[in-house]
Amino acid sequence: MRLRVEFTTEPFDLDEAPAHAVAAREVIEAADLDAVDVGPFGNTAEGGAEPVLAAVDALLRKSLAAGATRVSLQVNVIGEGDQK
Repeated sequence: MRLRVEFTTEPFDLDEAPAHAVAAREVIEAADLDAVDVGPFGNTAEGGAEPVLAAVDALLRKSLAAGATRVSLQVNVIGEGDQK
């Protein structure tokens, strides 16, 4: 099974990436995922179910510990033809 996760962390700071956003980005970039797109207003990553779920767990734990007050995420099951 392949999954796509889309997520944001808050509070936002347009001048400088907050520690919680940096922590989330580091988790996703270090994970064994096939496709990662990190941006200022939203982030996506795709991969097999186990690596995505492990990354989501670490992302939640580390971004909350780094000061996130809200983490919004959506996880979708995708087929091979659904990749962006």
